Amino acid sequence: MNTNCLINGEPRDTIAVSDRGLQYGDGLFETLAVIDGCCEFWERHMHRLSRGCERLRIPAPDPELLKAEAAKLTEGQTRAVLKIIITRGSGGRGYQIPSSPQPTRVLQLSDWRMHPAEFAETGVQLRTCQQRLSRNQALAGVKHLNRLEQVLARSEWNEPEIAEGLMLDELGQVIEGTFTNLFLVENEKLITPRLDHCGVDGILRAVMMDLAFSCKIECGEQTILPERLVNADELFITNSLIGIWPVRALDQHSFPPGPVTRRLQHALTAFRQSQGT
Repeated sequence: MNTNCLINGEPRDTIAVSDRGLQYGDGLFETLAVIDGCCEFWERHMHRLSRGCERLRIPAPDPELLKAEAAKLTEGQTRAVLKIIITRGSGGRGYQIPSSPQPTRVLQLSDWRMHPAEFAETGVQLRTCQQRLSRNQALAGVKHLNRLEQVLARSEWNEPEIAEGLMLDELGQVIEGTFTNLFLVENEKLITPRLDHCGVDGILRAVMMDLAFSCKIECGEQTILPERLVNADELFITNSLIGIWPVRALDQHSFPPGPVTRRLQHALTAFRQSQGT
């Protein structure tokens, strides 16, 4: 019995080989930071999960049931990671959606991975990946289970000093990192790539834009080409687990952590404290 994993509410760690999540990547997932027994940004994650289920036409799980199962796994956890996976469930051969799908609900608790403190302090090094993101407006923003492009991109380097890879789309436009969203600062204005045709609409991405507004920092989404990053005043990456990491280097270009990044790091810390995390 696996006490760190619940599948449809039962403590186990196996699913049917006929599950469409395994067969086709037919599902979605959320990755949440667990701090002192609480799932950070729970409502935001659930809202994105619900929107994703609607986009993929998968019946959304009962939010109260999901919350109760998450509480069962995370009780007493000082720091951990909770992954929630929703698939369309089992079905016969072929791509056709079952007429009455019975979704599979997976909750898995994992240990918290400690990153070097200097990642948040002095910044990280990024490289530009050769693997491109496919443009597909129907799936843009959705955190679906098909992550093959990210898997291939991450396989392009093994150097421990490189913390993340930058991904472009088929047109050569900057979209995101393999597991993060990207922000750049130009003349004290915060800018993040548009996600109209591909990319994941990250939880911390949305939080950053809200914090920028509260800090009276102008913020917006734009189409960004790689050469524009070279002339940026600051770069940083975000996700729900790492928070904010300044980018000190991208390929051969250096970027000292700047005042806007520091201001938003402080704002995020204060916001988390106000939320009890």
